[in-house]
Amino acid sequence: MRRPAPDERPVALTVAGSDSGGGAGIQADLKTMDAHGVFGTSAITAATAQNTTGVQGTHVLPVEQIDAQIDAVVEDFDVGAIKTGMLATAPVIDLVAEQVAASDAPAVVDPVMVASSGDRLLDADAEDAYEDLIARSRLVTPNADEAEVLTGRPLETVADARAAGEALVELGADAALVKGGHLDADAREDAVVDLLVTEESAERFEHPRIDTDATHGSGCTLSSAVAARLARGESLRDAVAEGVSFMERAVRYHYDVGEGPGAVNHGVARSERADRAATAEAIEEVLDRLVDSGAHALAEEGGLQIVGATPYAERPSEVAGVEGGVGGTRRGLRANRGVRFGVADDEATVLLGVREIDPATRFAATVRSPRAVAAVDDLDWERAIYRAPDGSAARSASDAVETAVDDADGTPTALLEERTRSVTVLAERSSELAERTLALADELDRTD
Repeated sequence: MRRPAPDERPVALTVAGSDSGGGAGIQADLKTMDAHGVFGTSAITAATAQNTTGVQGTHVLPVEQIDAQIDAVVEDFDVGAIKTGMLATAPVIDLVAEQVAASDAPAVVDPVMVASSGDRLLDADAEDAYEDLIARSRLVTPNADEAEVLTGRPLETVADARAAGEALVELGADAALVKGGHLDADAREDAVVDLLVTEESAERFEHPRIDTDATHGSGCTLSSAVAARLARGESLRDAVAEGVSFMERAVRYHYDVGEGPGAVNHGVARSERADRAATAEAIEEVLDRLVDSGAHALAEEGGLQIVGATPYAERPSEVAGVEGGVGGTRRGLRANRGVRFGVADDEATVLLGVREIDPATRFAATVRSPRAVAAVDDLDWERAIYRAPDGSAARSASDAVETAVDDADGTPTALLEERTRSVTVLAERSSELAERTLALADELDRTD
């Protein structure tokens, strides 16, 4: 008989409606909580017939049944946070406010009123009932339209969002996160600003707008991510910051499912972590091929670096490289140390800049040699030229790469950096990167 090895983890409770399409509601909440290492429990308020195109029907459960579900959870589990979503009617909202008041767990209130498809999910006469629940919340997370209803204030700008957030805090909420997907972000169409408002301050969380309508379940997922992190004991500010970052990635790498725009990817962060081992192994295979070939010309001047991004990489820490780079010896190439993540920030920044235009590009090899620039010309590869500002921040270097690739006719085979005269070979697959880098090495040997 084997010994058990139990997995102890925090518990969170979601009180929300069910989405038969799987992208929002209870389904999104539980997937998101699990992705954050939290055991999700639930109390279903309503069964909806919906998918990525819209809501076809709604059936609200009896208040007594909802109450029984919540009681069953709190009597058995040590609930670390409560998240509320679709509550549908005033009696349900009143019930949930009572249950939140009776609990020591922080509550994240997502005042769901309308689905992303535009279908209404809250009775019009139930809007005023939210006041008591908001007063008992640790955080309330309305989008601009919901904040308008709750506060009676028009919202068009970030300044309007701050005023609405302050009004919600005056109602009794510890904090309000006014989501900016529908706001004019200071006249910048390419930016989204979410505003966290407390009694003491207002903090902006800004990120580029993603050009997609696949936002089904985004509100549920963000509020669930914050609740999960609160259940883990994180501060409100950290929980919101990580929740917003999680949501940005979940929207960019959304699920292409259904006949509608699609649904957010609740498991994207976990998928990124799961792909790290395979990505590191792919870099090692490229390195082994180059070392076995004796291609010392690749590192004859400034050295060689090989990097690979996981399929969902968004940060340099999610890009693997050879620690210390690859140097040249009389016999060929030699890796200074092993393959690790977060050890090649400059090369990772270049690769991430390319991935802003072509997310399928995952691998790159940078050769720091003016001779390599001439070799690329002889190979007749498609190329793009950029100039990284001297001493610039990573964001500026990434922007320069992004602009160069966006201006090119398709993703180039090689990037040429004007200031350092280096070459970065690009590829979607590691085997493709190895072949291209070996071709560059052969050309360097031929012209030596």
